[in-house]
This record gives sequence, structure tokens and C-alpha cells, in this order.
Amino acid sequence: MTALRPRLERLVARLEDGLVERGREVRLALLAALAGEHTLLIGPPGTAKSELARRLHRGFRDAAYFERLLTRFSVPEELFGPLSISALEQDRYERHTAGFLPEASIAFIDEVFKANSAILNALLTLLNEREFDNGAGRVRCPLISAIGATNEVPEDEVAEAFFDRFLLRLPVAPVTAAGFGRLLEAGVATTHDEFPDALDASERAALNVAAAGVRLPAEVGALLGELRVQLGEDAHYVSDRRWVKIVGLLRVAAACEGRRAVSCWDLWLLPWCVAADSAGQRAIADWLAARLGVREAWSPPRLTRVVEAFEAQLDAERSANDLDYDESGRLRFSATELAGEIGDAKGGAGALRMTYARQRRYGTAHIGARTRQLDALLGRIAAYRAEISAVRAELDAFVAASLWMDGEIAARIAEHLAATDDAVAGLEARARAARDGFEALPRLAGETGPVPAPVEHEPLSA
Repeated sequence: MTALRPRLERLVARLEDGLVERGREVRLALLAALAGEHTLLIGPPGTAKSELARRLHRGFRDAAYFERLLTRFSVPEELFGPLSISALEQDRYERHTAGFLPEASIAFIDEVFKANSAILNALLTLLNEREFDNGAGRVRCPLISAIGATNEVPEDEVAEAFFDRFLLRLPVAPVTAAGFGRLLEAGVATTHDEFPDALDASERAALNVAAAGVRLPAEVGALLGELRVQLGEDAHYVSDRRWVKIVGLLRVAAACEGRRAVSCWDLWLLPWCVAADSAGQRAIADWLAARLGVREAWSPPRLTRVVEAFEAQLDAERSANDLDYDESGRLRFSATELAGEIGDAKGGAGALRMTYARQRRYGTAHIGARTRQLDALLGRIAAYRAEISAVRAELDAFVAASLWMDGEIAARIAEHLAATDDAVAGLEARARAARDGFEALPRLAGETGPVPAPVEHEPLSA
């Protein structure tokens, strides 16, 4: 799909033109539509939600558009069309659907959760199966993607089921203080021009074929499994259907960029796919920033415990003393100031006391075993730092080439990788200092001495 990429770049730029601080929403809504999924925009009125949907419609050639604002008084006829009088005369309950949602390709449904349960239940089948029950028959619908908008998501069983039909949930906030000036200069963001790079049905079909051939690497699947476990521990349920749809979205993102495999960096899309609100999305973004590109088994906290084990062993061996013998093989005795504590009990302040003052000495076998173990650790740390450097370069290359990657999340991941490298570099220096400390231990003259057991520490993966 490399031939499609330049057009997608121009299409994204056209969709974003004139919309202030809506780049993420535009790109994600377009990606969802390319994957045949739906997007829910959550935010207050007047934040360009309807304009985004109208522009998205122009990104698809020959696509019928439907838009409706719902209230608690809305009736099914507003969405699905009026009843056919002629059909009623023949005892058939059918609707005239021309110009209504069942025949739309792109739909924008504002205040979608204000509809009653009868409308929401009818929408469930249409959004998920692309089918509409019209009388006694079920008809196929050409829906590419629906954009829903709401100020808030109510908590009830029907709303929860309907909420799950939107793969992407995007909070939309008013522009920040930094973007307010640009908003005033841009004025009302609206356009009615056709998009010359709009995609037709055959191109969308070809993209779906390419996406079906995109491979999901084992390491990406493992990260998805880790997140699923994490969400389960937090009592946050994500349906199996949603996980399958998420992988489909990742494959489409890769296919749009001409890649044959999903990258771990594609997982930046997960916050808006699995979390229901801004707080949950921030938590998942934090988890991704901490995990992407970093091996958990070599995380600074685990590596710190390993280095601390060697430092503790070094301290113990530095402070160890041996009994001091004279040339005849007898223990040395001396009178000391501290001996008073013992002597008082025996009737004299100047009592003789055994001397333990000689620091323990170690043979070359002992010191060699310790330094070799640290050399192995230092080698693995150096290899991991090289791996982090390669991952940082890979992330930079991915961001530069990606149509979809969010700059804010990319910056957070890059910042975490840099902090991880700095932390590992500090631990590398501590491990090297420990090695020097073992090398400087007092030595036995002319003796190799016994080989000690290795320093026990938390295992690190290869």
C-alpha cells in the first residue's frame, strides 16, 4: 500500500487544515474509518466535533452522509426513516430508508446517549453487523464509520453495550490557552470543498486485504497479554471482541504505512481503545511509556537489587576480621582501653584481651571469582545499554515515518527510554566500582585460597 501513503498524508493535512489542536482526533477518526470502526467524541458543545465528522465524510468518495442531533424525545423515524404507508396497506411494517442512517456511509450522531433504549438497541445491530431490520427482512448497510458525540456517558446496561460499539473513545476539550490565539485567527472552522485525495471503495477494499496480511509479532502479542492481565487486576473488563478489533486496527495502521508487521510502537493507540475515560487513558499511556522498548527483567529497580547484592557482599568482605596469631601460633593478647569492659567483671581494669584487629585477607581464587562474576554482569549491562540505544533510534525512525503516531506520547516514551538509559548507566558505574572494590581487597601472600560461592542475586533474563 505504499502508493496510497502520499494520498493519505495529503488527506490528513486537508482534514486538519483550520482545526486548532484537533490533530490527534482527526487522525484517529480517519484511521478508525479506514478500519471500518466507529469513534465516540466525548466533550462539551462547540469543540468542532460535528465539523470533524463532516470533514471525515469528504475523505471518502461517493459516500452518503447522515447527521442527526438526538434528544430524549427523538423517535426511530428520525434515524431510520418514516414508515411506508403502502407497505402498511399490505400488512408490512417497513420504512423508507433513503436519505437516512441505514443508507449512509459516514454518520454523525450528536448527543447519542440521549436517545431512548429502543433507538439504542436498533443502533447496536446497525453499527456492529452493518445490518438493519426493515420489516420482516434484514438489509445490508453501506456504513463505513459512525461518529458519535456526547457530553458524558451514562451508566446503565443499554448504554454500556452501546458504548462498547465505539472502538475509539476520544475526549475532546476546548483549545488550550496556547492555541486560543490561533483559534481566533482561524475563526469558525468549516469547509464544503471536495477533497481531491478522497478514497474510493476499491482503495478501501485493497487496504483491508493488505491489512489482513499484516503479521502480529509475538512480542507485540505478549505486551497486549500483559496489559490484559493488568486491566484484569484493576477490575477493568475489556471484551474479547474489542481485543480482536484492536488488533485489526493495529494491522490497518501498519498497512497504511506499507509495513508487513505490527510494531510495538503501534500500541500507542491502546489508551483510546481500552479505557473509558480520560483518567483511565492517562493510566494506560503511563503504562505504555514505561513498558515500550524496555525489558521488564532489566528494569532499573530489578538491576538495582542485583548491584546492591554485590555492594553488600563487598561491604561484608571488607569488614570481616580474622583472629591474629603470633609467630609461635598463639593468639596475640594486648591490653586496650576497651578491655576495661571485660576486665571489670574479672577484677581488673587492665585485663588482657584477645586481639581481632587483623582484617581478613583473600586469595586470588576468591577475588578472581568475584571479579569474573561482575565482569559478566558488566558485559550484559553494556549489551542492554546498546539495545536501549538501538530502540531509541528505532523509535525516532518510526515517529519520522508514521502517519498516525501521536507526538505527545512519542515524547513521553522517548523521555522514559532516556531516563532508563541514565539509570542503567549509573548502575553500571556502581557495578564497576564494586568490581574495583573486590580487586582491592587485602590478599593472602602466596596463596590462592578457596573459591567462594557466587553472590546470590535476583536472576536477569538473557
